[in-house]
Amino acid sequence: MATTEHEGTEVSGAPHEASFPPFDPATFSSTLVWLVLTFALLYVVMSKVGLPRVASILKHRAEQIRGDLAAAFKSREEANQAAAAYDKTLAEAKASSQALAQETRARVKQEQDAKRVVIEAELNAKLQTAEAQIAERKASAMASVGEIAGEAAAAIVTHITGKPADPAAIAAAIAQAKV
Repeated sequence: MATTEHEGTEVSGAPHEASFPPFDPATFSSTLVWLVLTFALLYVVMSKVGLPRVASILKHRAEQIRGDLAAAFKSREEANQAAAAYDKTLAEAKASSQALAQETRARVKQEQDAKRVVIEAELNAKLQTAEAQIAERKASAMASVGEIAGEAAAAIVTHITGKPADPAAIAAAIAQAKV
């Protein structure tokens, strides 16, 4: 038996041609039968077991997504209602605080006006008292002026002439000067 060596393997000298088994004409019909049987079995298994499971999973996911979307829309609506209630409460609080501020300003202004009126009345009373005292002192001073003027005139006449002055003449001169 003759052998040749090709890349480290021994090959017999018999003329034996090897072909790819699926394309071998001797096994082609049996391969085709097994392909049909395998395909039919796989089809039955998938249609009875696999596809219903996939369909139920897809249906469950779709229902869950619809439920989640419904919950999200409901939550968004609740959030919008809460925001509206917050805005309403905030507006009411602002209005209340503004009303309270205006009321406080009006009350403080009224108290200040009342205090101002009392202080003005006190000041007017003091002013009238002061004016009366001034008028009284002025009248007293004016009454004294005639007397002082008489004494000063008598002292001047006595100093200049060396003789005592006539009180009647001095009084007549002062009365004439007042007019």
